[in-house]
Amino acid sequence: MGVVVSCLQAIGDCIMTVINAIAGVIMSIINGVVAVLAAIVRFLTCGYCGSRRSGAGGTSTSKRHGFGRRSRV
Repeated sequence: MGVVVSCLQAIGDCIMTVINAIAGVIMSIINGVVAVLAAIVRFLTCGYCGSRRSGAGGTSTSKRHGFGRRSRV
């Protein structure tokens, strides 16, 4: 009887290992997709394409018109 229980436990461990491997592959794929989407979002919001607004409160406008603040050194 102990052999049967041991065999069933070994089969259960084997099945759990396969399930963990499948879950690891799925998580890797999802993490890859998320990384690609994050890179696309960073590219679209960095200012090279799309909106060219400055995130620093209009400092690029003041530099264009020449009346930005200058620091004394």
